[in-house]
Amino acid sequence: MASPASTAAGWLRWLGLFACILLLGACSRAEVFRHEAFVFGTRVDVAVYAADQAAADAAAAAVLREFDRLHRAYHAWEPSELTALNAALARGETATVSDELAAMLKDAQRIAATGDELFDPALGALVALWGFHTDTFVPVRPDPDKLAALLAARPRMSDLVIDGNRVSSRNPAVQLDLGGYAKGYALDRAAAILREQGVANALINIGGNVLALGRKGDQPWRIGIQHPREPAPLATLPLYDGEAVGTSGDYQRYFMLDGVRHAHLLDPRTGQPARGTQSLTILLTPKGAAGEAVGTLSDAASKPAYLAGDGWREQTRRFGIEHALRVREDGRVEVTKALRARLQFIGAIEPVVID
Repeated sequence: MASPASTAAGWLRWLGLFACILLLGACSRAEVFRHEAFVFGTRVDVAVYAADQAAADAAAAAVLREFDRLHRAYHAWEPSELTALNAALARGETATVSDELAAMLKDAQRIAATGDELFDPALGALVALWGFHTDTFVPVRPDPDKLAALLAARPRMSDLVIDGNRVSSRNPAVQLDLGGYAKGYALDRAAAILREQGVANALINIGGNVLALGRKGDQPWRIGIQHPREPAPLATLPLYDGEAVGTSGDYQRYFMLDGVRHAHLLDPRTGQPARGTQSLTILLTPKGAAGEAVGTLSDAASKPAYLAGDGWREQTRRFGIEHALRVREDGRVEVTKALRARLQFIGAIEPVVID
């Protein structure tokens, strides 16, 4: 039979072990670790929900390094692989590009064709004419003769000839700008890197283009949809594993001239900044994206819907997107029935529900 002294010592050991277990549990409690940077001309945020801060920090750092690589590789006006390709196309030459860029261009061609070429990365020369190939915008209208010549040349993604890694153009006016595609592509790359690093729960935000992995503890991630005219959210939305949200709006890259807002979202049919819509938001779900890269599509597919004005719902249907919201030029809100069921509007907003 154990002596009272040995029994007491045993209890002390068990109490010490129990205290250590409690301490380890407290130390390993999961929380959100955030990393921010300025890339692609906007603020990016990588939030990882994990118990191991060192692992979360390492994974987020790997994502930010990848963002920096993509930014430098596909910059539209600073020296990059993309500007080298544009120079070759302007000379009427065939260029050899990386496997990654060739795949991106083929995918962008497909998306452009689906959306009546309203999403058109071949219009880099038009973006430059409007002064958006700079980090600071000067409020000037493009030279009317240059604008008319460019519209007559009608550069479009279907002018590109992509044969393996060799890229040429039937139209020397084609100048590529992947600004409406690269942020979404970067979301998908970030998700792949985080999964490779063993991260199951994270939220990646690139200037309002957002992709979710897993959950934030026992709750889904929740994001805000930016009000295009106020420094506050228009509504909030739970975002589940593998879902992505993309917004095109006239409130980030724009300048005012003679009291009129001129945004960087240019209509290839007129050569003018698009009118009729303040912002257009789409939600991509993994099952609703038919196996597509949801991040890429959340960025690129919001463009034709925005540019289509009152025809926005037809454009979202072309991409199989049932969750979408439009803020009209007059401020009225239109939302699909599927997305309305997911949103919590802030303030006295009475949206028009569209099937």
